[in-house]
Amino acid sequence: MPVINRIAEFHDEITAWRRDLHANPELLFDVHRTAGIVAEKLREFGCDEVMTGLGQTGVVAIINGRGGPGKTIGLRADMDALPVTEKTGAPHASTVPGKMHACGHDGHTSMLLGAAKYLSETRNFSGRVALIFQPAEEGGGGGKVMIEDGLFEKVAIDEVYGMHNWPGMPVGHFGIRVGGIMAATDRFYIDVVGQGGHAARPQQTVDPLIVSAQMVVALQTIVSRNLDPMANAVLSVTMLEAGEADNVISRTAKITGTVRTLDPDVQDFIEAKLNEMVPQFAKSFGAEASIRYVRGYPVTVNSERETAFAADVARDVVGEERVDDDVAPSLGGEDFSFLLQERPGAYIFLGNGNSSELHTDTYDFNDDAIPVGVSYWARLVEKALPVG
Repeated sequence: MPVINRIAEFHDEITAWRRDLHANPELLFDVHRTAGIVAEKLREFGCDEVMTGLGQTGVVAIINGRGGPGKTIGLRADMDALPVTEKTGAPHASTVPGKMHACGHDGHTSMLLGAAKYLSETRNFSGRVALIFQPAEEGGGGGKVMIEDGLFEKVAIDEVYGMHNWPGMPVGHFGIRVGGIMAATDRFYIDVVGQGGHAARPQQTVDPLIVSAQMVVALQTIVSRNLDPMANAVLSVTMLEAGEADNVISRTAKITGTVRTLDPDVQDFIEAKLNEMVPQFAKSFGAEASIRYVRGYPVTVNSERETAFAADVARDVVGEERVDDDVAPSLGGEDFSFLLQERPGAYIFLGNGNSSELHTDTYDFNDDAIPVGVSYWARLVEKALPVG
């Protein structure tokens, strides 16, 4: 089955919603305007129940099918933007300085609203669907906060599904895989302490900047010389801070970075290796160093049955040749991972065409993808919860 005709009919309407959200971006949990619009439209569509304020500003709607009792399928979209100054020059560009929908959450929210409109009209399914509109995906862990606020207690969801637009993948294509599809996103903070002094007498100091520079190089060997080359992992040092004057060797330095992994065993190994290596390395220079390792979002792990099912739904919408069911995983992070730790489900990539990359100031969600994404949501519910 291709794109659903009824959904194609309100493509322009969904596009207008999306561009309004794009012009008015909000960050993290402070998505009051967005959440208000979402709740208003869900009530307008005739959803059976609309819950607000879950996880601070999350919105959850329930639509009951006409086919009687059955499972509850959860569909999730994220609502927040990024602290980026937009440079697209689009007519619908951000009107809020320093804030921008640079990851397409405006598109995700609008597509799930489109699915809500269609499913409320047709109700061609059994059981019920729970539509989850989540704040604070971009670093705030909004998915985890919604769970802690009772998401799965308030709504007995059996399976949960998510979707993200994917630049570089053609519009009308999908990508999915069993297992880890997006990475765990950990951070580390290293404090190096040496002995400061005059820059003209370095022999009287233990220069923490020299120690840090050597340590940055040495840290790369954790991945390149300690892990199996087939393991997926990234260790990136992103900040090195030291000193306040050009004639003073500082007493301290700070190193900050990120670790991305797709396997919990690899994640454990890198954390342990950093904790072992950092103080010993600094000691070899006569300095001291401590490390704080902070685990962020876990690996986004697609369950086997639900991934196969989601791939079949995508094939129903766009055809066999446009679905890659062994897509390469991404070392980006995603807090939908918290939901998948609680319930079986699957996360899928939706082609955004030849757009700028995610998290860049020239990115924009491709509105041509809207009917494809909405049709996927609708078919997923109807196929998972057939009438009769």
